[in-house]
Amino acid sequence: MKNLSWFNKLAFFCNIVLTVLTFLAYVLPFLAPTWFPFLSVLTLILPLFLILNALFFMYWFIQFKRQMILSGLVLLLGITFINKFYKFSSKNIETSDKDFIVMSYNVRLLNLFNWIPRDNVAEDILHFVNENNPDILCIQEYSTSASAKIDLKIYPYRAIFMKGDKIKTGNAIFSKFPIVNEGKIEFPKSNNDAIFADIKIGKDLVRVYNIHLQSIKISPDVSEISENVEGINQQKSQQIFKRISEAFKKQQQQAEIIMDHKKGCKYPLVICGDMNNSAFSYVYRGIKGDLQDCFEQAGKGFGQTYNFRYYPARIDYIFAGNNMRVKSFTNFPDFVNSDHLPVMTRLAIE
Repeated sequence: MKNLSWFNKLAFFCNIVLTVLTFLAYVLPFLAPTWFPFLSVLTLILPLFLILNALFFMYWFIQFKRQMILSGLVLLLGITFINKFYKFSSKNIETSDKDFIVMSYNVRLLNLFNWIPRDNVAEDILHFVNENNPDILCIQEYSTSASAKIDLKIYPYRAIFMKGDKIKTGNAIFSKFPIVNEGKIEFPKSNNDAIFADIKIGKDLVRVYNIHLQSIKISPDVSEISENVEGINQQKSQQIFKRISEAFKKQQQQAEIIMDHKKGCKYPLVICGDMNNSAFSYVYRGIKGDLQDCFEQAGKGFGQTYNFRYYPARIDYIFAGNNMRVKSFTNFPDFVNSDHLPVMTRLAIE
């Protein structure tokens, strides 16, 4: 430290603070959000921490300062997190007639309230589904109030669970294969829920979960955050972080309900849905368990699933059991007909 300029001393202090925050973000997926709900927010920006650590490492490396060791160690410890954020290559596996394709998509009530100023959003979604032709389609925020515009005739089997009086909303599973059993998993004191369907694929039964966890309610254009940064509105910033913290606690409860439910299933599992949280979170780690994250197995790039203005957020997932082979994974960053983006995977039961 003595041989550092005043600027480098300040830079190294910031480097130390960043290191502490990064280590906390590494540990938080293993700790229940109810213990440290406020700190759990750090898991949302762990990729940013990794990028900043890489910049610090390069800064010290160029000067050949031993301070580079600090960020170097942080990056080395975080190497297992990189695949969750960015995949450098995708799989190229031969397809088969026995494969089946699963798509998951939060359609935001099929634009019922015209969030997107276009009249043909529902029709575009219908055309997109028909064009990609998945065998199993899991939809979150489905609305029977708007479904007249999206008649999915290619699916003879469906499990649809709605709630609400005037406007019916909920989750839906559409399938080309027979559904032999279905059910709904209620979440306490929440408008969110999960559903499941046991689907006969050839000789096998596969359980498909379609889940929608508590939202943290940050708009895609992050206007709330931007306004608070510009206006330095401390009170409103505290309200936002409190709201996110409360959402994380609810997500933990919901995730644990799903974890308990799936323990009783003896069939191969596929879990789809909008988890409203990052791949570095406690709820992701809990729900995924020993399943495969299809993006990690066969995706490419950032795998963005939320139309967030400044950040390639991945909060929608498809998990598959280890008795399945993940042959491909696709996200659709240019198909903006909701605040979420669809994801699709090709699977084969081994």
